[in-house]
Amino acid sequence: MMVSSECSPWAKSGGLADVVGALPQALAGLGHAVAVVIPRYMHAYDAPAQRVIGNLPIHLGHAVYDASIWEMSSGGVTTYFVEHAGLFGRDGLYGDRHGEFGDNHIRFALLSKAAIEISRLLFQADIFHCHDWQAGLVPVYLKLAESVDPNFLHTKTVTTIHNLGYQGNFDRSKMWEASLPDWLFRPDLLEFWGRVSMLKAGLVYSDQLTTVSKRYAQEIQTPEYGFGMDPLLRARHASLSGIVNGVDYSRWNPETDTAIPAHYSVEDLSGKALCKLELLREMGLPERAMDRPLLGIVSRFATQKGFDILADMAWELFRDDVYMVALGNGEQRYEDMFRWLTVHFPEKVALRIGYNDGLAHRIEAGSDMFLMPSHYEPCGLNQIYSLRYGTVPVVRATGGLDDTIIDQNQPDSTGYKFNDYTGGALLGTTRAACYEWHDREAWTAMMLRGMKKDFSWAASAVEYSRLFQSLHPWAA
Repeated sequence: MMVSSECSPWAKSGGLADVVGALPQALAGLGHAVAVVIPRYMHAYDAPAQRVIGNLPIHLGHAVYDASIWEMSSGGVTTYFVEHAGLFGRDGLYGDRHGEFGDNHIRFALLSKAAIEISRLLFQADIFHCHDWQAGLVPVYLKLAESVDPNFLHTKTVTTIHNLGYQGNFDRSKMWEASLPDWLFRPDLLEFWGRVSMLKAGLVYSDQLTTVSKRYAQEIQTPEYGFGMDPLLRARHASLSGIVNGVDYSRWNPETDTAIPAHYSVEDLSGKALCKLELLREMGLPERAMDRPLLGIVSRFATQKGFDILADMAWELFRDDVYMVALGNGEQRYEDMFRWLTVHFPEKVALRIGYNDGLAHRIEAGSDMFLMPSHYEPCGLNQIYSLRYGTVPVVRATGGLDDTIIDQNQPDSTGYKFNDYTGGALLGTTRAACYEWHDREAWTAMMLRGMKKDFSWAASAVEYSRLFQSLHPWAA
């Protein structure tokens, strides 16, 4: 049973939803019986689900929350939606324009307790696979219950860290609202710098821990990337593994993509030129850019994504004859930085603020290179999409970016990597890629090597399956 706050297409803010939307079906294909539990919010109201429990009382602190459970089956996976209008009937997943919801600890404590009740009543889980801090209390509640509930004597738990920067921390005074006994407030348990951490709960009490790339599993054990939890992760290193996320090639494939103006493949690349031409027209850039490198960005605009070092080198980069299309939104200073570039380089830089799924596909197909200079990147998906679209990634060698891209200095290279987190390193590597772009034979060979890479969920699901089988003798 997977417990998550997001699952594509029903509720999504990032890559977590894509993982929980695709991994269960891949595991079902390997013979596992798989269920997913998420809140009934956002687009989940549109799911073709049936209500199977009309009144499920969830006790938290001194309160009783009357939830209901909806069920849907598709692709060999059963999805359970936890409904509570007061907690989940809101416009945002975790907050709104005023900030994070002040009762998130209650909202996701209810999700965690509801998942355990669903296991007891509808789908007896051998393994709970908990995703990020929103499901971090599941292992705690199971430990508190296993001494009195025989249903869970042999149940095992796995917690996957999708981004250690998000921890679900709240004040000690609110522990009782989440039915957490005060004795759990200890540095070796749930206490984290004077507060309570729902993510730490999962890291302490789960039988196994995973994260979304092998390199990130190493990085989060260091002070630079550990967000204060590196001592705990070093202590649990024997139980921590990295499994690279897969991607959904039914949606991200230039041979079949309905969002791009022309299809192309390893056997016939001719459609990519038309994709570039149409992208230039859509974004208002001159057609002379057909003869120059076009850089693509689709991202959340945040420091994590490396836009501080992009700001350091952008003026120098666009003094060269290169072009860029960017799609995204986020921190105001980076939105303003991109707007500044469009003012000073109006015929070289094009920007769309917000998110547009179709345009994201067209940027992947029409760009020559894709920039991802992240400060840290647990896995990353866009560099994997870029490989399949013959759009050469230029990335910083961190996390999943390092795991999935083979450096330009290797004979089987698929992209360009740099190590130092500086604007100079990004500028030098981008310029090197732009210089090599003119060697059409070598560049095409690199494109084709990337397009042939397979990062489908099939391989990742096998690794998860092995992990589950090592935990539980009855796992499929």
